[in-house]
Amino acid sequence: MHVSAFSSACPGRANEDFATWNDRVVVLLDGAGMPSELQAPCVHGVAWFARTLGTAMCSLARGKVCLPDAFAAAIAQTADLHRDTCSVDDPLSPSATLAALRVRENSVDWLVLGDCTLVLDREGTLEVISDDRLASVARDERAAMKAAPPDSEERRDLHSRLVLAERALRNRPGGYWVAAADPRAARAALRGTCPRKDLRRAALLTDGAARLVALFGLTDWSDCLATLAAEGPETLVGRVRGAELSDPASTRWPRSKVHDDATAVYARL
Repeated sequence: MHVSAFSSACPGRANEDFATWNDRVVVLLDGAGMPSELQAPCVHGVAWFARTLGTAMCSLARGKVCLPDAFAAAIAQTADLHRDTCSVDDPLSPSATLAALRVRENSVDWLVLGDCTLVLDREGTLEVISDDRLASVARDERAAMKAAPPDSEERRDLHSRLVLAERALRNRPGGYWVAAADPRAARAALRGTCPRKDLRRAALLTDGAARLVALFGLTDWSDCLATLAAEGPETLVGRVRGAELSDPASTRWPRSKVHDDATAVYARL
């Protein structure tokens, strides 16, 4: 397996995405940032959480354990590392979404939790996997924020209210699931297996990179893979940044943030 990746932080902020891989496993995480007006009950921060969880997941998934079990163990291990100093069970504690791919002798396993996107090229047929359960909660708060003037105090206040409404439903039945401190989230992940001989290549994208297709609609997944193959992840992320800069007021493409951390990983089998 040959892997290439590129990650770009949201301008002016620390990068809360994290990607890592070894000879068998690729792991991508998108740490869930928060408005600066809200105080997180963790001294380490989201970037630390994503990096620590991703490193543990990549190591544990390399063994024979199934991916959900590896993910659950990585969540528990990470939570234990800062349970004595931070309120890990608080709804505002760090969390992340994830996409993971593992190559075995005759098969390939995958796992997706949250709005990371996994694109599988199975002999020319594309399978696109993302978990959109977050979009189904706090709809009134999300609509109110989108209706507020871009870059206004009202919009920032409404964004904070949206985050609080979303976090109240985090890792609860009827809500949505992400990696935080509860290992049960691993069982809520989307997962699957396909024959290794059927899979030519794959892309793992945080929502900040996937917005080129999913939000902006400036291309399709086939072209996305073609760009990754021919020009690499940095070019794809550059196209995202160009689109964002062309719409600084978020009027053409309404969104909570003009820019987002954007990470693209390309794996060729």
